[in-house]
Amino acid sequence: MNETKKIFACMMVTITLASCGPKWTETETNGIRIVKNEGGQTLGYAAASGVTVLTVDQWGFKDLNKNGQLDQYEDWRLSADERAADLASKMSIEQIAGLMLYSRHQSIPGASRGFMASTYNKKPFDESGADASSLSDQQKKFLTDDNLRHVLITAVQSPEVAAQWNNNMQALVEGLGLGIPANTSTDPRHGTIADAEYNAGSGGKISMWPGSLGLAATFSPELVEEFGSIAAMEYRALGIATALSPQVDIATDPRWYRTSGTFGEDPFLSADMGRAYSDGFQTSTGAQEIVDGWGYHSVNAMVKHWPGGGSGEAGRDAHYGVGKYAVYPGNNFESHLIPFTEGAFKLKGKTKMASAIMPYYTISLGQDSKNGENVGNSYNQYIIQDLLRDKYQYDGVVCTDWLITGDETAIDVFITGKPWGVEGLTIAQRHYKILMAGVDQFGGNNDKAPVIEAYAIGVKEHGEAFMRKRFEQSAVRLLKNIFRTGLFENPYLDPEESKRVVGNPDYMKAGYDAQLKSVVMLKNKDKTLPLTKGKKVFVPKKFTPAGRNYLGMETPEKFEYPVNIDIVKKYFEVTENPDDADYALVFVDSPNSGIGYSSEDAKKGGNGYVPISLQYGEYIAKDARDPSLAGGDPLEKFTNRTYKGKKNNAINITDLAMITDTYKKMKGKPVIVSVNMNTPMIFSEFEKDTNAILAHFGVQNQVLLDILTGVTEPSALLPLQMPANMQTVEQQFEDVPHDLECYVDDSGNRYDFAFGLNWKGVIQDERTEKYRQPGLK
Repeated sequence: MNETKKIFACMMVTITLASCGPKWTETETNGIRIVKNEGGQTLGYAAASGVTVLTVDQWGFKDLNKNGQLDQYEDWRLSADERAADLASKMSIEQIAGLMLYSRHQSIPGASRGFMASTYNKKPFDESGADASSLSDQQKKFLTDDNLRHVLITAVQSPEVAAQWNNNMQALVEGLGLGIPANTSTDPRHGTIADAEYNAGSGGKISMWPGSLGLAATFSPELVEEFGSIAAMEYRALGIATALSPQVDIATDPRWYRTSGTFGEDPFLSADMGRAYSDGFQTSTGAQEIVDGWGYHSVNAMVKHWPGGGSGEAGRDAHYGVGKYAVYPGNNFESHLIPFTEGAFKLKGKTKMASAIMPYYTISLGQDSKNGENVGNSYNQYIIQDLLRDKYQYDGVVCTDWLITGDETAIDVFITGKPWGVEGLTIAQRHYKILMAGVDQFGGNNDKAPVIEAYAIGVKEHGEAFMRKRFEQSAVRLLKNIFRTGLFENPYLDPEESKRVVGNPDYMKAGYDAQLKSVVMLKNKDKTLPLTKGKKVFVPKKFTPAGRNYLGMETPEKFEYPVNIDIVKKYFEVTENPDDADYALVFVDSPNSGIGYSSEDAKKGGNGYVPISLQYGEYIAKDARDPSLAGGDPLEKFTNRTYKGKKNNAINITDLAMITDTYKKMKGKPVIVSVNMNTPMIFSEFEKDTNAILAHFGVQNQVLLDILTGVTEPSALLPLQMPANMQTVEQQFEDVPHDLECYVDDSGNRYDFAFGLNWKGVIQDERTEKYRQPGLK
């Protein structure tokens, strides 16, 4: 053969190999192999997991169950529905039981002591020598022995540590059984560090945004969708594919301590905000989209809490036995569904519907029109199956709130089981009742045993075929959310890329700008604001008495500046002598009077119930309801939970003295008050002692100073009514929005829903036109 023929023959061989060989290439970095399919999905797997790559039709596919053939669930060309159905059919009952679990809270690394403590090789983290990204003993157990695949994380040391921990976890579960990846979730984690300084062009640990009430105060669904899109990209860079949010309960009782996590009291504003939030989180675009808006930037939105938890009697919350009952004296149950039915279930984006729902702990008193049951929402077949699933055609995941299957140990403790209405059932029977109500998943349960016991109960009642079908139904729902976010293809992260994405300067700026748009100016008498920079200011220090936090852990007494005084000094000259000051800046929190229960009252022979007050000073509940609408608990021997005639005052009553004492010390010079507002409050106690008032919902100190000095004009509106007094609070209906007598200040302004000031006066714009007339849409 001459040289020309040889060259031609070689060319023919090369062409043949190129056209008939695989369309994928593979690289490996730090034990993670990345497979790039030409014109297809990119895969990632751990070299040590035992997974191999199959070549089918020239493309690469992960052989997750290691059987040497391509199963439907391994075929990324098929729909999530097809893949989920195939995988569910292959899973054992033990594997499905594990899939139904949602872990208790996990920090990375785990705490060495106290609540949520973890061990590493049987030692506390600080004595173990383990890397921060190592899996704890407890995590290895529930992932391996209990087949758990849904993990809730809390604090993380850094984005890089979170990314490496994610890789370690995914490598472990990839090598087990059918190779199902873990779906990691979080509660909202984009809140602010109040004393952190913002510097343009600088990054941070994660972008900081206003809380949910602050987002609502912007009255801008567009801004909320932007937040969702940015937060989703940061979540995915941390390995998080499910957000336990948004919280769209309408805060119809102003005393509810979870008001701060809502979008306020208006069902239509909440629907618009919840829709935008879910669209932002769930939607992937461009190269990151797999299909139908889902993809590698998508985060499942678990919307909570069905059917609304904002109407607890007297404002008490259902994390505690004292607040287990939601009541409806205004017959307004349907309004609480609007943020779901008109918001979360009707997304504008391609994903169409929020992928998961969490019911609240509450017993929705008197709302089960089918069976007449008064049990916690996740136990109630009418609330879940008949209403959510059948009437509103919701076929996504339904996950219980945390710890509802555990036993109640105390009526006024946060960390206890919350089996409201089914206290007499065994733990296994509770799991079974939840499954039969139409729920798919158990929040805060790391143990598969009671789920398997529930299966056995169902087999006895309905037969094996029925229960197998019921388990597969939930498995399909749960698996779809893992398939649609691309975790079966590549659950691994590049820690350096995570470091670059999370808290990058552009995201930090977007969050800071949103904070500026979330602050409400309530009062500006004689145009006190904006203030002149460089003037002398007096900032009173704040006294915080010793106490306990919501976990029951002791907190120390403090007397300190309530703001980062170094940041204040960049705007003003700070003096400790009010006589020398041009202005006084007073920073306080809204009144906090506790959970509506006093163990001291109970010890003295009372029923334990006391009023939740929205004022700082002493309040005597002369107008309280008697008898209560609801009551009854195995730990109580009575059902009347009235607190009529009892008194209470705010734990932070000294905040009021900060204002009134400063007013006296300033001798007529301007006093400007900034309130960090977690619930509505009674302004009549101090408003006349102020010249200007800002209300915010969790922002950086610097944001307030930018508004006080006119760097930015205030533009936000109240997402809640401010009551004139506690009498109107007692007389309003827990389930009805916009039914308070609102406070009117000494400038004649009514602190009503959608009220706010800018430099010119009362804001009147397209937002107020749309939302200020509740119910008129």
